[in-house]
This record gives sequence, C-alpha cells and structure tokens, in this order.
Amino acid sequence: MSVNSSPAPGAPIGVAVVGAGYWGPNLVRNFQATPAFRLRRLCDLDVDRARRVLGDYSTVQVTAALDEVLADPDVHAVAIATPAGTHLDVALAALRAGKHVLVEKPLAATYAEGLKLVEEADRRGLTLMCDHTYCYTPAVLRIRELLHGGELGELHFLDSVRINLGLVQRDIDVVWDLAPHDLSILDFVLPQGVVPVAVAAHGADGIGAGRACVAYLTLELSSGAIAHIHVNWLSPVKIRTAIVGGSKRTLVWDDLNPSQRIAVYDRGVDVASPDELGDEQRHDILVSYRSGDMVAPALVEREALRTMVEEFARAITTGEPALTDGRSGLRVLSILEAASRSLAEGGTMIKLDEGHMA
Repeated sequence: MSVNSSPAPGAPIGVAVVGAGYWGPNLVRNFQATPAFRLRRLCDLDVDRARRVLGDYSTVQVTAALDEVLADPDVHAVAIATPAGTHLDVALAALRAGKHVLVEKPLAATYAEGLKLVEEADRRGLTLMCDHTYCYTPAVLRIRELLHGGELGELHFLDSVRINLGLVQRDIDVVWDLAPHDLSILDFVLPQGVVPVAVAAHGADGIGAGRACVAYLTLELSSGAIAHIHVNWLSPVKIRTAIVGGSKRTLVWDDLNPSQRIAVYDRGVDVASPDELGDEQRHDILVSYRSGDMVAPALVEREALRTMVEEFARAITTGEPALTDGRSGLRVLSILEAASRSLAEGGTMIKLDEGHMA
C-alpha cells in the first residue's frame, strides 16, 4: 500500500538505507551528515552487521524486513545498496510503496528491468536516481561545465583508462564491473545533442577466469567524435585517467593526482578550410600546430557521495529529474548490453537503439 512520499514543508526527508555491506555504510554516513535528510532505518538481512555499521549509540532503527521499512510513513525515500540482481524487486517494491528511490549502480541487471523502474517512477511521479558517484566528483563536474560551456570547443575524442590489480568478480566480467563508471561519466559530460550511436568491445581472459578480465570499448558518437574506454583487472599499477580532446583545448584528468587532477592544454591541431586557402593551395590541406599554455584549474575537494546525496534531496524537493536520473542509468545499461553482444561476436560494431539513448 502506498504511503505519503513527502515530508512536511521544511522538515528533513526521512530516508532508509537497504543494504549494509560494501557501499551501504558510505550512504549511511553521508545521509547522517546531510541536513536535508534524517536517516530513519537501516535494513539488512544480517541485523548484527547493520548494528555494527551504526554503532552502539545510534537511534536509527535496524531491521531485516523490507516490508517494515516500506510501511513506515516517516520513510519518504529509500537508498538501495544491494546486489544488482536484487535491484528490480527492491526498487519496484519501494516505488509501489510511494517512496523516492536511489539505486546503486547499475540501475538494474538488464535494460528491460531498468525500464520497468523508470516507467513505474514516472507513473507515480516519484524521483528515481542512479548513484553514479563519479559524476559528482569536483573534477567531473568541471569537465561537464567546460564541455557544455564550449571552452574546450567541439569534442573530437575522449580516451579513458581505468585499470588496476582488482578483484576478479565471480558473476560479471570486467566490462560490467568497471565500465559503468566511465560510461556514466561519458553520458554526464557529453554536450547537448551528442550521444553514442554504436559500440564495439574486445576482451581477453588471460587467466582462465571464464570471463573477460581485460576489455576495450570503442564508441562512435553522433557528432562523428570517438570515445575509447580501457578497463582491466590485471594491471599491476592503478591508473585512473581520461583525456578529453576538443577543437579549442584538450583536458587531461588524473584522478590519482590530488595536487593536479585536471590540466587544460591550449595545444592542438588547426586545419584551414579550402575556402581560406589561396588558389595555388586550393587542393592542399594546411595543417598548423598550436602550442599554448597549460592551466590547472583549482578544484575544491569534496566527497562526491555528499554532493550526490544533496542532488537526491534537490530532485525530491523540486520534482525535477536528478542529474543522474533513472534514464541516465538506462542509457548506461543499453551500452553495456550492446558491448556484451559485441564481445560475444568478436568485436562487431553494434548500433545502439536511438530510443534507448534519448
């Protein structure tokens, strides 16, 4: 049965976290530190684990029963940090109970399941948000600002590397484990009207894990630009970088360099159009190289998860879609499914459904 999903005017939003495992404690900490929310409940099948997350003196209620959480009229929103295979059932139950929902990435295990969640939220006028945490880092917010504002010019390419000696997952390959971060960032920063239209994926399983442990994704964009993503569980070094090349400037993001996460280079290649050339040069392309300054924009360091939680509150309060709403989660799932198909077909370029990317 649906209950009131909105707090009294000016009152904090009552929230429950479902899942006290790897990510749940981070959500608990940030909801407790955000004035817009009041953490009411923590739900986990392992009640003792949930109590340890909260500490001995917490007044937050602990339960193993999701129905109990959803029946609480003081819970207006639910944050889900359970395995991806459970996202559909838990999120659907929360939406049907009239709760706003935040879901850890990925939005669901499949595109079809994610679509059910988006449609249910739309029918009920509820906020559905995907926790694409990396999108809320100061660096990615600045990249979005520079691309959307035109400071980098027209996007020519984006190259992303996310590699480390990581935990080989038992149920998913490296694409589904690591690429959602990069795909959500790509979706977040792309200029208005630019969308992926096709993807090809190549992978390898050098250790006999039974699934790809190293993979390369190549995405064609509607503007003619290209994006490339390298994900890898087997690298002895950890690298988190992205290069965003524009017609005016090129940006380099090194997430592991806190002293200079972003550098913007006024360096590149200029090509004169035939109309700008003299008669004798009409059929020649004139290439010139630009070598200007490098600027490292100052970023105010802030925990991304705090900004994400505040965005969830803004979406609930205003009724406007979150920056990483359910549809952004759907677009990521669409690319992941197409990439899986490409992997199975030996790297075939798979066209993306235009309806899926809208």
